[in-house]
Amino acid sequence: MKTKRTNLDELRRSIVSASYTSHEGHVPSALSILDILVVLYERILKIDPKNPSNPKRDRFILSKGHASLGLYAVLAENGFFPKEWMGTFGEFDSRLGGHPDRTKVPGVEVSSGSLGHGFPMAVGMAMGLKIAKNPASVYALIGDGESNEGTIWESALIASHHKLDNLCCIIDYNHSTDRALSVGKMEDKFESFGWKCAVVADGHDHDKLERALRMAHKGQPLAIIADTIKGKGVKIMENNPAWHHKSPNKEEFEQIMKDLSRS
Repeated sequence: MKTKRTNLDELRRSIVSASYTSHEGHVPSALSILDILVVLYERILKIDPKNPSNPKRDRFILSKGHASLGLYAVLAENGFFPKEWMGTFGEFDSRLGGHPDRTKVPGVEVSSGSLGHGFPMAVGMAMGLKIAKNPASVYALIGDGESNEGTIWESALIASHHKLDNLCCIIDYNHSTDRALSVGKMEDKFESFGWKCAVVADGHDHDKLERALRMAHKGQPLAIIADTIKGKGVKIMENNPAWHHKSPNKEEFEQIMKDLSRS
């Protein structure tokens, strides 16, 4: 197990700063997945930023690509590219766009952001690795709103049918879709499709996330339902739908930076 101890508020400051400078980004979604990403990249994934194309590396797919700022912050923190790139987010010639681009960003496996597309690609990757007898695993992160897409359940059925026990789907259950269309108990749905399931009631607890991600699931794909807070760590954003795709103004930015510097 890796022993790196990341300063989460430093990552939050990086995310908010990038959004403030660019006037772009889905900040609350990036914040709701931040703990999940830190656990994956620092405790779970078998991947080397110095050799990101190793064929036996684990694969991570951010299917909810609009939360790209969270992924960028964690990739930079773990040495996939210089942290200075975060300051270029959203610029015309930047490598870091609103959705991750695998041709531009080291460590990004899939160009994602069209909801419902990343997860099917993860299933295809897992199946291909199985056929090739490659020991690597595939991890996909989807949103609860994204799970209203039919491709999610078609892919879940295929994964179960082919017994893809090298596949894990993590659901960022931040309840952002509840006002429009509630998805209910996600574990019941995945279990009915033949998946092994674990619910992490506090989707920001690193030890609980790690235990769930390390669950044995021989012969079955694994689904982790992580109950998260949209905008976690920035009080004015937490569970506030007005911030879904909003950048802070000068006063808001200064207050957020002040709050995040206190911890």
